[in-house]
Amino acid sequence: MADLLNSCTRQILEITPQIMQALRLEMRRQRGNDLSIPQFRTLRFIHVSPQACLSDLADHLGLTLPSASKLVDGLVKQALVLRQPSGTDRRRLVLALTLPGKKMILSVIDHAQEHLAAQLEQLSPAELEIVCRSMQLLHPIFVQNSRETDDRPVQELN
Repeated sequence: MADLLNSCTRQILEITPQIMQALRLEMRRQRGNDLSIPQFRTLRFIHVSPQACLSDLADHLGLTLPSASKLVDGLVKQALVLRQPSGTDRRRLVLALTLPGKKMILSVIDHAQEHLAAQLEQLSPAELEIVCRSMQLLHPIFVQNSRETDDRPVQELN
């Protein structure tokens, strides 16, 4: 069992960064020249984290509050993000995507998913079933671990 576990963990550690790099490259191609990678990551975070505030974003991006604020200011000026009062705490501002912000992030995500699907087309239906089942098995393990280290809800990519 220990050998199988070690082999499995080695393979996960080997392939996961490669998959993420391929997705990052494709998403960079699709995001346009007017949107930086940190801005894209900000839009995606706001998309999957309703009611997130600036502190949540700063923690997610590993930035200071002033840096995160400057990043959000740029997105507000581009009419992609809104700062609005929280529905539960009037002293708190939450971040929300505007309609153009939602359209932009969904377009980039859709294109990345299409790109990934094109890559996976070389697998047989039986192999795709194995990959899908593997992801289903891993999902609750890593979602639970994320929730233990992060109070924000973990949500799907789109």
